[in-house]
Amino acid sequence: MFRTVFAILRDQKEAEDAAQEVLIKLYTSLPQYGNQGFKTWLTRIAVNHAIDVKRKQARKLEETVQDTEQPGIAAAQDSVEKQVIHNEQRRLVRKRLDELPENYRDVIYGFYIAEKSYQQMAEEQNVQVKTIETKLYRARHWMKKNWKEDDF
Repeated sequence: MFRTVFAILRDQKEAEDAAQEVLIKLYTSLPQYGNQGFKTWLTRIAVNHAIDVKRKQARKLEETVQDTEQPGIAAAQDSVEKQVIHNEQRRLVRKRLDELPENYRDVIYGFYIAEKSYQQMAEEQNVQVKTIETKLYRARHWMKKNWKEDDF
């Protein structure tokens, strides 16, 4: 399990922490285990968790980069311009999110903005995790079909 997590994260300490978290998830998920292949089930949990950790790291790095671009670090006029552009982009993304059908908007907002897991969203909506996965897949497909990158 550790090797699987390490292969994704490429950081010893992060992989150790993630492996411990996987064991906790495994223990709490035992009632849902269907006697269909323990090693496969364990590996799937480990891979999914490692991918989630990797996404969170990327978001933190992005936030750190944004924090260093705040006014006061660069020239005042340049930073104000960047801030205005950034605010305009955020406004446009929120406006575009409002165009999504409501069932897609909920999962996109929950997963990407609120950073909730599939499990958390499934519990909140009283549906299966697979339903959340399907909604998220369809929402992404809808966005690819209906939006163009130039719109942003």
